[in-house]
Amino acid sequence: MKIMVVGGGGREHAIIKKLKENKSITEIFALPGNGGMAKDATPVAIGAKDIPAIVEFAKANAIDFAVVAPDDPLVLGCVDALLEAGIPAFGPKANAAIIEGSKVFSKNLMKKYSIPTAAYEVFEDAESALKYVESCEIPTVIKADGLALGKGVIIATDREMAIDAVKSIMTDKKFGASGNRIVVEEFLTGPEVSVLAFTDGKSVVPMVSSMDHKRALDGDEGLNTGGMGTVAPNPYYTDEIAEECMRTIFIPTIEAMNKEGREFRGCLYFGLMLTPKGPKVIEYNCRFGDPETQVVLPLLETDLLEAMMATASGNLDKCKIKFANKAACCVIMASKGYPEKYESGYEIKIAPEVFDSVYVAGARLEGERLVNAGGRVLGVTAVSDTLGEAIEAAYKKVEKVTFDNAYYRRDIGQRAMKALKE
Repeated sequence: MKIMVVGGGGREHAIIKKLKENKSITEIFALPGNGGMAKDATPVAIGAKDIPAIVEFAKANAIDFAVVAPDDPLVLGCVDALLEAGIPAFGPKANAAIIEGSKVFSKNLMKKYSIPTAAYEVFEDAESALKYVESCEIPTVIKADGLALGKGVIIATDREMAIDAVKSIMTDKKFGASGNRIVVEEFLTGPEVSVLAFTDGKSVVPMVSSMDHKRALDGDEGLNTGGMGTVAPNPYYTDEIAEECMRTIFIPTIEAMNKEGREFRGCLYFGLMLTPKGPKVIEYNCRFGDPETQVVLPLLETDLLEAMMATASGNLDKCKIKFANKAACCVIMASKGYPEKYESGYEIKIAPEVFDSVYVAGARLEGERLVNAGGRVLGVTAVSDTLGEAIEAAYKKVEKVTFDNAYYRRDIGQRAMKALKE
């Protein structure tokens, strides 16, 4: 079988490495991929948002199955276009991907169908938004309506910060048209949990839970990032809470989307907050999370292609999906200065014995040399019987990956370890 994976980051590398375990796959193409994936897939210089070119490539190369991984092409209708061209594809159609593409849509959906989430207000002009944040409860959370590379959420801890957030999103257009509308919502407290789920619009199969580390610096200090590391499973996410989430959030969300005529087939990401009043939805994503995928998929024992094909064809109930009773830790190695200014072009050296555990994101090939070309450069993952062992093993592997100006947090998983001891 010939497989095509749309996207070029660490998440896509994790998907490709897992797909490679299926012996019926003869070739995997990554569009556009990156230099660090070249040993696992064939990178093709077609951008993830160039949908006509993606479809043409799939047809010309007789692709048997496509995986559309990032949010942008999903929201833009890449799966719709592939299906219309007769190419089976994993991922939601555009009318379902709106669950991530518009914060206003998702908040209104939850309100309409009584799915637990933070209280909120929607604003379409800066003047009324500024008036509101001048007197609303602080802290508050301000979100750009559209996609913003995971950076369109600002937690305002004081009034001045809230005013600045509204101005930067709505007036200065920091995130372009994504900030034409904003959501201002109640600040929730409690442990955060990420749960990815396979769903074909009928069945919902949650994957193992995970805990992301968004802040750039140790001790959860510094600026928000796309994620500096993850561990799985998340110790706060007990069987009892999982059952409650299935009953009050997961199934109601899929049913709500069906009632709206927006059947969701693919991976639905639930960003949850375990508040004193029960689990609530912070956000939905219409795809695998990054870097959550880098700890979730290494624990998947079921064949990934089989699970994806069952999801895409509406036969998820016929696929037994199983995860290993183990733990995983992923440490992100970034370029010093990320998420702001950083330098690139430094050679990356990966010891052969850890190559299979490394998921490359921001890198390119310069001749035979692999060099850093992004803020988050790569993720290093380890799987072990216990979380403590997985964390220790991940950091030992990190020592075998080097590039100038490399930076990584030294405390990934420590919050989870503390929770296990409580």
